[in-house]
Amino acid sequence: MEGDCLSCMKYLMFLFNFFIFLGGACLLGLGIWVIVDPTGFREIVAANPLLFTGAYIMLAMGAMLFLLGFLGCCGAIRENKCLLLFFFMFILLIFLAELSAAILAFIFRENLTREFFTKELKKHYLRNNDTDVFSSTWNSVMITFACCGVNGPEDFEAVPLLPYSSLESATPEACCQRELQSREGMFVNKEACLTGVERFQNRQGCYTVILNSFETYVYLAGALAIGVLAIELFAMIFAMCLFRGIQ
Repeated sequence: MEGDCLSCMKYLMFLFNFFIFLGGACLLGLGIWVIVDPTGFREIVAANPLLFTGAYIMLAMGAMLFLLGFLGCCGAIRENKCLLLFFFMFILLIFLAELSAAILAFIFRENLTREFFTKELKKHYLRNNDTDVFSSTWNSVMITFACCGVNGPEDFEAVPLLPYSSLESATPEACCQRELQSREGMFVNKEACLTGVERFQNRQGCYTVILNSFETYVYLAGALAIGVLAIELFAMIFAMCLFRGIQ
């Protein structure tokens, strides 16, 4: 009975890690293709810092999953205690890193409050200065989500106007309504918006808009993270049981 149980565990572990290996290989291949593709896609990625970073993250994740799946498959099917031990240590390191990230997120959760973002916005925002990363990021967020400030346009009353600005309104250009919510989108009425006509401004604060937009995804991400941690825990238990069962 013990031998049958060990054999079943071995093949289940092999199957589980084979899918991890395939997933890692696909991600690795896709990441390499995006970075070295000679047909022009590489230029599009290189022009966008977010896509460029994402391509390397995908490459790193693919390599990690590829190695993890390989160690698990070989260790299980060949009943190699050394590979199983490496697999266990690798999973343990990932598990501890994820656990540390979750603990740090819980400890620093107060930095994600409405008051914190409002204070930072009033302190660092430089309106239409796209050379400033903080201001450019905030402008992109406000345009994409059709929102204004953290709580609303009133957040910008404490932000100094640009020296060359002749407009009376404190509302920045990024808060003006557009026909299409992107930087290329045409303004509905830019002049009226900047002179304080509220019906041409996005009046809702970004904190509420983004919270409502991502509320479902936050719970989904939390459930997924718990699921991943549980799978990793079972993988470590299986690896140790198989390690101890090999003569």
